[in-house]
Amino acid sequence: MTERTYEHAVARVEEIIKRLDSGEAGLRETLDLVKEGRDLVEYCAAELEAVGKGLEELRLEELVARLEAGNAERGAPERSAE
Repeated sequence: MTERTYEHAVARVEEIIKRLDSGEAGLRETLDLVKEGRDLVEYCAAELEAVGKGLEELRLEELVARLEAGNAERGAPERSAE
């Protein structure tokens, strides 16, 4: 089994949408495709949320570093890490 990635999941969702839009899928296949698509969309949403949180943490770390650098330049005591 191939490792699931965001990019592969998005590509598969696009394939599913094309198949559903074609009108060629039968009832059972449509149901299966919709279930698979829902699972992939949920996976993608979770991946985007995780990346967003990671970016937020990076921005916070950058802000703290800038503030500490600014304090050091002014000769102010640095905040101790807890």
